[in-house]
Amino acid sequence: MSVLPEGWEMVVGLEVHTELLTKSKLFCGCENHFGSEPNTNVCPICLGLPGSLPVLNEHAVELAMRIGMALHCTIAPSTFHRKNYFYPDQSKDYQISQYDLPINSDGYLDLPDGSRVRIERAHMEEDTGKTTHLGGSGRLAGADRSLVDYNRCGVPLVEIVSAPDIRSSAQARAYAAELRGILIATGASDGRMEEGSMRIDANVSVRRPGAPFGTRCEIKNLNSLRSLQRAIDHEALRQIELIEDGGTVRQETRHWDEDMGETSTLRVKEDAEDYRYFRDPDLVDLAPSEEWQADVRTAMGPMPAERRQALEARLGSPTDAQRDAVIVVIDLGLERYVHAAADAATDVAIALSRVANELAGEPSLDKLTLESFVATVAMEQSGALSATQAKAVLGELITNGGDPASVAAAKGYEQLSSDSLEATIDALIAANPDEWGRYRDGDDKLAGFFTGLVMKATAGKANGKAVVAVLQSRR
Repeated sequence: MSVLPEGWEMVVGLEVHTELLTKSKLFCGCENHFGSEPNTNVCPICLGLPGSLPVLNEHAVELAMRIGMALHCTIAPSTFHRKNYFYPDQSKDYQISQYDLPINSDGYLDLPDGSRVRIERAHMEEDTGKTTHLGGSGRLAGADRSLVDYNRCGVPLVEIVSAPDIRSSAQARAYAAELRGILIATGASDGRMEEGSMRIDANVSVRRPGAPFGTRCEIKNLNSLRSLQRAIDHEALRQIELIEDGGTVRQETRHWDEDMGETSTLRVKEDAEDYRYFRDPDLVDLAPSEEWQADVRTAMGPMPAERRQALEARLGSPTDAQRDAVIVVIDLGLERYVHAAADAATDVAIALSRVANELAGEPSLDKLTLESFVATVAMEQSGALSATQAKAVLGELITNGGDPASVAAAKGYEQLSSDSLEATIDALIAANPDEWGRYRDGDDKLAGFFTGLVMKATAGKANGKAVVAVLQSRR
């Protein structure tokens, strides 16, 4: 649902920067590691000291090609340029990047809802350092002093630039989430936005539907999907309000303040000519051979879309809620549990629900074996465990491991006999004649009322499906 006033449309393109999972930096042997003591993973090359010469990291090139292949890009010979600008986080006053000849170009990314976003390029470059402003709001304005950590200088990056095909903040969020899953699946990135290994810049403009593109503003360094969606909505509404008041949108770079929920000007936006690009004289052209590309392609596993298709096929005709659960399970890489349940001919829907709800939030599943998970699902399917009991058993298995049947017995989850269950239901019907009469007259919501009474009376030992079956037989 659009947040924009009627008669307006947003146009969004995203630039996603992802750090690559290499052991060393892009042009030197310094360690590529998050969380080290400041300024300990540095050398003359990544600091750009006179006389130092860069040497390209072969593994970084392979990871860049994996990203390009996963995004259906054309992989072509490319060159490295120097992007010149002054800022304290780049000690040599230029960044080595790719300009007019990127390694990956002209690709696309299909989203779960069926929409497609074109990929203009996915080029290689080096990361910058990190500046920390002390005092005030944490920004340069009003800070007492600034500290620079150069550990991140020279860390290999791929910048993935989308076409301006996105028309809502929700679609932008879906694009970023799908791309994050692909980056993780390729092994190119860990996707940890909170650590800065994936950062997003959003280019936002507004227009009347069918009109030419408006003037865009770039929102820098968004580090969560929630921030991405909120920042885009705010910026689009800001531009519309400005235009409707008779103002003009200025091309600029803006900062997103998560606490304030608004963007503010950082600097007037630079164009390509402002960076004075020229080829880096210390680096030769990059031209991956056909054989190397074929080896990289052969070694790649299935991407999230293929894995979703495979899991949905086990469900037959999944509901919308089940499709949402599949996205969660694939994103967390937990589909092996559902496939194991399907292979054992147990209820796939139950297995999917348990993985998406009970397993998804756990920091470690090392003690939960596939066999014990499948056995728990089978016990729930047979009625030996209620849904509530199955969740409790899984919780114990995740924490301490063990055998599901033994855990269930230790918790006193013995299955009620059919005679005992029916006697309990009959007693509760007799004690609640008004509710029973309304249920018999067609008020199906009261099935939950009676089921809750049965669960309370049996200390949770009754099976909910069995309770509903008995209620229906008494109508």
